[in-house]
Amino acid sequence: MSAITVKHAQPPKDTVIAELTTAVRRISKDKIAEIDLINREATYLAINALIEAARAGEAGRGFAVVANQVKDVSHRIGQLTGELGTELAMISETMVAELERQQGQRLTDLALNMIDVIDRNLYERSCDVRWWATDAAIVDCVTSGPEAAAHASKRMSVILDSYTVYLDIWVLDLEGRVVANGRPSKFAVARVVNAASQEWFGAALRTRSGDEYATANVDAVAELDGAQAATYATAIREGGASNGKIVGVLAVFFDWTKQASAVLDNVRLSNAERPRTRCMIVDANGQVIADSGQTSRDTKRYDLRKGSTDTGVYRTAEGSFVGYALTPGYESYLGMGWFGVIEQKPHHAK
Repeated sequence: MSAITVKHAQPPKDTVIAELTTAVRRISKDKIAEIDLINREATYLAINALIEAARAGEAGRGFAVVANQVKDVSHRIGQLTGELGTELAMISETMVAELERQQGQRLTDLALNMIDVIDRNLYERSCDVRWWATDAAIVDCVTSGPEAAAHASKRMSVILDSYTVYLDIWVLDLEGRVVANGRPSKFAVARVVNAASQEWFGAALRTRSGDEYATANVDAVAELDGAQAATYATAIREGGASNGKIVGVLAVFFDWTKQASAVLDNVRLSNAERPRTRCMIVDANGQVIADSGQTSRDTKRYDLRKGSTDTGVYRTAEGSFVGYALTPGYESYLGMGWFGVIEQKPHHAK
């Protein structure tokens, strides 16, 4: 996966929200307060003028009319100032709500894009395992002798040199024994490891044709030095035929940590957003299987708010935005119920 360089010509919307809120509050509080102060001073002057007009008697009667008019104008200005403050507050709430809606939609779109990229990657893995299971060297590995296994190992080594997203490839016999693998010098599993108890092995043997495959949740594979892998498996069939007799199993191990991190690191966030934003892939059981903020390989949970739909956004009690999207699948890959989740702390949060 190539790195993505993103240029941000505009500040992120949550920064705009903060600045707009401050500006509107300043207008509605400071400026209106200043108008109100001037208006009160005019009212006091009108009252004083009325008092002086009363003292002047008949001579001040005309001046009293003007003072009353000033007092009436001041009263009307006071009413308008109150109405303006109320309307500005409503405008502020409406504009902030709309900007927050847009920011929430942006986080949801980013979460959807993130899980979509993952889906496309995993779809390719499902194609690879089914394709390679028809390779003559792979088929011969479980139907011929040790020389065929050695040839298959070299063939898989060439594949791994080109497809760097994989940790290893295994060929297994019907008993679950690893007959050959693509990186024997790094992972000494051939004629040592038996994977018959693995769910993906049994599921591969139950496939009805070469069009089907088995998947396993992302997990640490002890035989691969404990690396996190997404495992794909399918049956190897006689002659590489789609409906041929099953003679073994092919398993490929996708380097999950490296590849998922590349996807999360390339989510289109600004430099200002990234320190307070957490990007995650969460599996169907609520386990966090990829986390931009993860500092260890300990399993974590992330429970979306109760009642969450396939896509959406909400605020947490701490004020963070959470945008999420359920895997949409890609082509024949239906997905595994995973979610892309982006949690972003408020702009002022440290």
